[in-house]
Amino acid sequence: MNVLVKVLVGFVALQHLGFLVLEMFLWTTPTGHSVFDLDPAFAEQSAGLAANQGLYNGFLFAGLVWSLIRGADGFALKVFFLACVVIAGVFGALTVSSSILWIQGFPALAALLAVVVSARGSADSD
Repeated sequence: MNVLVKVLVGFVALQHLGFLVLEMFLWTTPTGHSVFDLDPAFAEQSAGLAANQGLYNGFLFAGLVWSLIRGADGFALKVFFLACVVIAGVFGALTVSSSILWIQGFPALAALLAVVVSARGSADSD
């Protein structure tokens, strides 16, 4: 289960690194326009807001990587940062697009459940 936890948390972390790159560096490019279905004029007008979102995604990436580096001692970090991602996914689905729940929320929820089940299994075997 420990490997599964690392893979799932790592996947969510890499997603947020990708979101950072898309929002901070590719927002006004054809790639950003395509991924987010953006009108180029709107992309230019909203580039500052997108960069701000990207920075927040970078903090989520950093927190999740930190939790992985901490190993078993990173349990609380994993729970906190994954819960933040789940909440952001739900909020994004309610306010922007339901696809955010599938792309962002559910992978984080799967990772969070794996973290909790794995920790519970470790506690039961002690």
